[in-house]
Amino acid sequence: MIQGRPGQATGIPVQGLTGDRRRGEFRRIDSLRATRREERQGDRVIIREPDRIIVREQGRAFIRHDETNRFRFNARGVRTERRGGEIVTIVERPDGSRIVTVTDSDGRLLRRIRRDRGGRDIVIIDNRARGPGFGYFVNLPPPVIRIPRERYIVEVDQAPPELIYETLMAPPVERIERGYSLDEIRYSQPLRERMPRVDLDTITFAFGSWEVTPDQAERLAVIAEGIRRAIEQNPSEVFLIEGHTDAVGSDDDNLSLSDRRAESVAVVLTEQFQIPPENLTTQGYGEQYLKVQTEAPERANRRVAVRRITPLLTGENQPQQ
Repeated sequence: MIQGRPGQATGIPVQGLTGDRRRGEFRRIDSLRATRREERQGDRVIIREPDRIIVREQGRAFIRHDETNRFRFNARGVRTERRGGEIVTIVERPDGSRIVTVTDSDGRLLRRIRRDRGGRDIVIIDNRARGPGFGYFVNLPPPVIRIPRERYIVEVDQAPPELIYETLMAPPVERIERGYSLDEIRYSQPLRERMPRVDLDTITFAFGSWEVTPDQAERLAVIAEGIRRAIEQNPSEVFLIEGHTDAVGSDDDNLSLSDRRAESVAVVLTEQFQIPPENLTTQGYGEQYLKVQTEAPERANRRVAVRRITPLLTGENQPQQ
């Protein structure tokens, strides 16, 4: 994680791969190591992969990638335009609606909009800086959890569908002081922890892999149904899919691997369960937040979690009692 103004994140465009290459050529982390290129920019180290960048600075690190590749599934057309200092990607769907993604010249997401057939815009994500001093890292204390832990972190394999839906739709556990940018949410754990989460413990991964096997993909049906119900009520809902690894391997490997695991789950939710990709965003955290505290290989740590972040984006305040 890097402190500072969001527009100064990396100065490096993130270039995506086509879906076929993303899923075909690279399936394991060891096949990606040889593609990495490292460079230093002052006190900052940039590690490039074909479709991602890892940035290290001041003892923190984060990974970033272009999410618009996920929107290409079942698209009728995709075009990209440069408008001043912004890059606009428009994905047209068979029903005539469009997803408009606006990034700055460095590839950082600024806005994501759904435009219906009548030309009406629904803003899904507004990631622009919201004033001077706004950056990536938000210095907040951990939230005080006043609800039962089993309602704050819900395990999919132990929860009925209604509980999963209620968890996804639950309000913040503490008051939200303001609306935050997506970057602030992605890179600030105490802020994310103000929202309950659902652990997809039915989805784990082979060592060094981000592939969701067909039998595990079927287990995403219950979380997909909860997300679908939420979006039916509010088409602007946003869900963060978080990827994690165990503690084995290098930090760079684990950041990349976790980010790809989160993306793989998002792809399955869209392609197999028709969840709109624009309502999902993904982020990998490597080995930072182990579920089982061990340095040994541990499948339970190779996991993905989901939480609704709409209240954090909007500043909605309905703390749980």
